[in-house]
Amino acid sequence: MIADLLRLRDRPRRIVGLNSGTSADGVDVALVEIDGAGETTRARVLRFAKVPHPAALAARLRAPLAAGEIATLSFELARAFAAATRAVVGGEPFDLVASHGQTIAHHGRAGTLQIGEPAVLAEILGRPVVSGFRARDVAAGGEGAPLVPLADYLLFRRPGATLACQNLGGIANVTIVGDSLAATFAFDTGPGNMPLDEVARRLGEPYDRGGARAAAGAVDEATVAELLRHPYFSRPPPRTTGREDFGAAFVEPLWARFGGRADDLLATLTRFVAVSIRDAYRRFCPRVDEVLVSGGGVDNATLRRHLVALFAPVPVRSTAELGIDPGAKEALAFAVLANQTIHDLPGNVPAATGATGPRVLGAISPT
Repeated sequence: MIADLLRLRDRPRRIVGLNSGTSADGVDVALVEIDGAGETTRARVLRFAKVPHPAALAARLRAPLAAGEIATLSFELARAFAAATRAVVGGEPFDLVASHGQTIAHHGRAGTLQIGEPAVLAEILGRPVVSGFRARDVAAGGEGAPLVPLADYLLFRRPGATLACQNLGGIANVTIVGDSLAATFAFDTGPGNMPLDEVARRLGEPYDRGGARAAAGAVDEATVAELLRHPYFSRPPPRTTGREDFGAAFVEPLWARFGGRADDLLATLTRFVAVSIRDAYRRFCPRVDEVLVSGGGVDNATLRRHLVALFAPVPVRSTAELGIDPGAKEALAFAVLANQTIHDLPGNVPAATGATGPRVLGAISPT
């Protein structure tokens, strides 16, 4: 098996990147062709889709879980990942699977847990699986996140420019890409879609489509100012956050406070997310030449309008303008990390995670 992986270094590789991150709603599947490694990496997305989980599975992923439930859910989720891979990739050949898994607990340096058993994926798909990317960084004293920065640097760096690669996922994170890897760092700015989706689910919707309900509501600026006093925002990088800070428990008292004014709550939270991102830049990366946005939040037109206004005159553009589907970037990034793994090259950026040094990430599950 190791010999087969080593032979992949001699030709372009097709890697399936799977990313569900902190979202319980589905999995991003990207078929990526990669040539080179490290500074010579070249990658293009051949196929991409977000595949929703069955409603019952999504509900279980959001619920509190006992140890036995985690064990069985991990296997069930892996089978869902395999089915999603087959649905998106079809008959296209591929060499390897890079699976981030589903984060069900992330406590930075104290520990992290992703499920979606890689042995099940390898068994069903008949291809090696690289998974468990976060654990090695945590073992090396890091936060285990964000892990996208290396891919951002390899794929988007531009001589003479300081670029911000802003992901608008459940949690929002940014990579500040400089001329060199040494000048590149990253951190979680704070909440992204997570609190917005939590409100939408209470309305019987998966998310606020296009930010339409937020656009119809009125922003409560006093509440925005109050939420910005959350202790997370005073922490310097490297820093990470998750559902524990900005999930259901965060939304619950706001839902009660706003009563039936759901549109006003969505308007307020959408503004809060945008301002928290801009404030993070002002504190920790005051100079950027351009902001490149990706992730599911790119489709939220209200959030995008806030960001464009807050960052002006710095341009805010979607990665779609560079030929990369903004929804595919995280799955693409994990494919790049798996490519680093099979080349025995580091996948973390210590300046982003706080690890004591660069580490080869991931564990390999053979066929």
